[in-house]
Amino acid sequence: MSLVTEQTPLPGVVLIKPKKFGDDRGYFLETFRESTYRTLGLELPFVQDNSSLSSKGVLRGLHLQWPNPQAKLVSVAYGAIFDVAVDVRRGSPTFGKSYGVELSAQNGWQLYIPKGFAHGFCALDERNVICYKCSNYYSPETERTILWNDDDLGIAWPVSNPLISPKDQQGLRLRDIPSDLLPPYVSGKV
Repeated sequence: MSLVTEQTPLPGVVLIKPKKFGDDRGYFLETFRESTYRTLGLELPFVQDNSSLSSKGVLRGLHLQWPNPQAKLVSVAYGAIFDVAVDVRRGSPTFGKSYGVELSAQNGWQLYIPKGFAHGFCALDERNVICYKCSNYYSPETERTILWNDDDLGIAWPVSNPLISPKDQQGLRLRDIPSDLLPPYVSGKV
């Protein structure tokens, strides 16, 4: 598998750029090969694959699980999203910092988000199919939601009036979440 990786300002969050092979018929893109991703130091195995369909302007997140944290590998099969990771590990030198990047079917990029980070995205095209691999199973009883527009996070969302679920509208500011409900920072890992 041929790919390029870029470290982001958040240690552990990795932008992955797989090589696309295209011609006038379309393209081929290998989206995951266990042996290649293991050499990148990503937490494996992934045990659950998810897919969501979102219309333009839909914003989902910011979600995290603790305990039962999940690492995620996010990609877009159709359309484009602005994808965001936020470090929520208490005691981390980058606690409360965020990183956002446009992922699209066109660029084929992926964002690896390790355990200890909240995740959210905003849909940019009319129809968007988002795919993500998870290192742990979904655990609704341990899921937390951080308010998408928490001023302390400084996320430059590319939408001013997003469509948000009632659950996400009830999110808390990061500073209002009790520290025992957030993952700890231990030598750069959860």
